[in-house]
Amino acid sequence: MTTRKIIKTDKAPEPVGPYNQAIAATGQMIFVSGQIAIDTKTNQIVYTDDVSKQTEQVMANLEAILTEAGATWSSVVKTTVFLKDMNDFATVNAIYGKYFDPENAPARACVEVARLPKDVLVEIDCIAVV
Repeated sequence: MTTRKIIKTDKAPEPVGPYNQAIAATGQMIFVSGQIAIDTKTNQIVYTDDVSKQTEQVMANLEAILTEAGATWSSVVKTTVFLKDMNDFATVNAIYGKYFDPENAPARACVEVARLPKDVLVEIDCIAVV
């Protein structure tokens, strides 16, 4: 029987729709919802024109949720990166790469999309195993 545990922390933004920050399934897998550049102190989008700083905020939000779930970056097995503009790939990739050991980096997909929630420039989700 599958068990589910809702993962919620005030160190990452509240969901802006009918979803949770993350779900731990069967006590081993954690499915982290897509994170965007929301500052938890102001509950507002930050750095609206700076994909680099938005990516840093997204990674901080992901890290807060992973930590709350008892996971680390090395626990992440899959990510999906959504970009408003694929021309930002190299910039986002450079920041993203700071969080993962290249030899142990997770599987990843990266796609350009027409529009992201709250008109942000980048959104990233992940799956971790603990």
